[in-house]
Amino acid sequence: MDKEKNNDQILENKEDGQFTEEQQQELLEKYDPEARTKQYKGILNWIVFAGLVAFSVFQIYAAFVQSIPRQTLLSIHLGFALTLVFLLFPARKKLKTNKLTWYDAILAALSIWVGAYYPLNVDRIVNTIGSMSTMDFVTGLIAILLVLEATRRAVGLPITVIASIFLAYAYFGQSMPGFLRHRGLDLEGLVNTMYISSEGIFGTPLYVSGTFIFLFLLFGAFLVKTGIGKYFNDLAVAFAGRQIGGPAKVAIFSSALQGTISGSSVANVVTSGSVTIPMMKRLGYRKEFAGGVEAAASTGGQLMPPIMGAAAFLMVEFIGGITYWEIAKAAMIPALLYFTGIWIITHFEAKRTGLTGLPDSEIPKKSEVLKKFYLLTPIFAVVFLLFSGNSIIRAALYSIVITILVSMIRKDTRLNIKKFFDGLADGARTALSVAVATACAGMIVGVVTKTGLGITLAGGLVDLSGGILLVTLFLTMIASIILGMGSPTTANYVITATIAAPVLIMLDVPPLAAHLFVFYFGIVADITPPVALAAFAAAGVSGGEPIRTGLNAAKLAIGAFIIPYMFVLSPQLLLIDTTPMEITLTVITAVAGMVAIGAGIIGYWYRSLHFIERILAVATGFMLVYPDGMTDILGVGLFIALLVLQFVWRREDTNKLQPARGA
Repeated sequence: MDKEKNNDQILENKEDGQFTEEQQQELLEKYDPEARTKQYKGILNWIVFAGLVAFSVFQIYAAFVQSIPRQTLLSIHLGFALTLVFLLFPARKKLKTNKLTWYDAILAALSIWVGAYYPLNVDRIVNTIGSMSTMDFVTGLIAILLVLEATRRAVGLPITVIASIFLAYAYFGQSMPGFLRHRGLDLEGLVNTMYISSEGIFGTPLYVSGTFIFLFLLFGAFLVKTGIGKYFNDLAVAFAGRQIGGPAKVAIFSSALQGTISGSSVANVVTSGSVTIPMMKRLGYRKEFAGGVEAAASTGGQLMPPIMGAAAFLMVEFIGGITYWEIAKAAMIPALLYFTGIWIITHFEAKRTGLTGLPDSEIPKKSEVLKKFYLLTPIFAVVFLLFSGNSIIRAALYSIVITILVSMIRKDTRLNIKKFFDGLADGARTALSVAVATACAGMIVGVVTKTGLGITLAGGLVDLSGGILLVTLFLTMIASIILGMGSPTTANYVITATIAAPVLIMLDVPPLAAHLFVFYFGIVADITPPVALAAFAAAGVSGGEPIRTGLNAAKLAIGAFIIPYMFVLSPQLLLIDTTPMEITLTVITAVAGMVAIGAGIIGYWYRSLHFIERILAVATGFMLVYPDGMTDILGVGLFIALLVLQFVWRREDTNKLQPARGA
């Protein structure tokens, strides 16, 4: 009976546009495995809280000291993550209980053992590299199984299944057909690679998690504690709320900013969407379109520098010879084009349906909002610190300190002792899924490296495409979307960077362009049906149909399916070997192309478009978007012609509607 009342209340609040924190948590738990945690009471609650705080304190200490041996640091990092995952995440969603089960206690104890084993035996393991004792083997095997189970609980089944398939491929190599056959690894060799060496669990992905990513997640947690997330919404409403289709533009603006502090598309949807989606529905947007706007915009938050869902830090290690700042700088123009495309399409949809902006009563005064502009100081600080040549670790540490200092300016943002420790715990809690996901992804990388599968798959894909770049790009896009379904940002980038990016590099695509290409399509898997977790979460907020919401989101995010092709074919968009004039012309034609494509998709520009006009508009857009001098000239000509016809026919339509003189 209480459950029925609760469901009725949720539906009522949806109509009223009010979402409590509890209802937001319910939506997160439904669509995001990372949010499905136990809520202990009493002594267990304090034990878990202390564990989370200790995890953050250790990571801060390690960052300041920077002298802990790599394998020791990563082993402790993994031990913390595994232990806390088994204490917090239930074995099955339907079996969620707020009590500690006996088997979770055993798994947590084994996790402590796995985390402590390497540091306690590091000298012997290093001196006898290449051989394992019986206890090394048993501990390594337990570590592999614990990582797989923890990933299943905290991240989801897709990446766990992929990792299991890769481990099976490594073991049964001699039984594989055709070009997939390799000499195989016995069980001892497999455990050695996955646990003892630095190519498996303790590989590059976990290293980035245990150094850079954790600190930036902690930085994000402190930003939330200062009220920065709510401030993004207030800032967006103040400056975009009055425009045509204001609530949709608020969602775009707010979600782009949320990408600086969040590493999850689903979390972005639920937090900002609980405000923006009800606003859009009240002004007349269809449920599926409102959810699609929020899903597309929130997913784009992972593509927006400076944080980029923490994948930029992984790119530094995977590409090599490149700085974080170069990656963030290169990603800026594509990200702005992505959000420009969503903005344009929502604008045309609002004009087509006659939707206006928010009433003045719902818009905060700009002067009041700007009084809190200081809250953005930590964001500007981290960009400045990275730009000025500080290491990523130092930039993150200094930014956390700046955040705490900035919070002291006003009473309503001040971090007291409770908020400070809550921030430490929240940062660690957010890092749990990232840690186990990167450990799991590290096993995939280890198999690819040990068996040569990456080169084999790359060669096979190039052969399948006949070496034609556009065909290879299309096949790589499909592979990246499939590999990215149901995986968090960091994990799907590791998988696509290991398996798909080498294909493009073989065809002389610049490494940065190749990695950003697979990263983009791994991310848009969150809004690409049939597995579109961000769109499904948005449908949960809007009350719309999930698949239709996903299709609307994919339509709105059309730029994400075009822009990666642009920067591969024209690396100037990534500021690679270009001049200011070249980049200016490329951006102008790209934006004009997005305008034409948006008008063609919606069927409205300055007036309703006929079917043939819509086809011409989309074709014009692709000509302008494609980085080629001849297509740009043709595209500009068609763009101007369509624009002139819009004004001419619009005037004729207006004259027809006016009454005759003397009537």
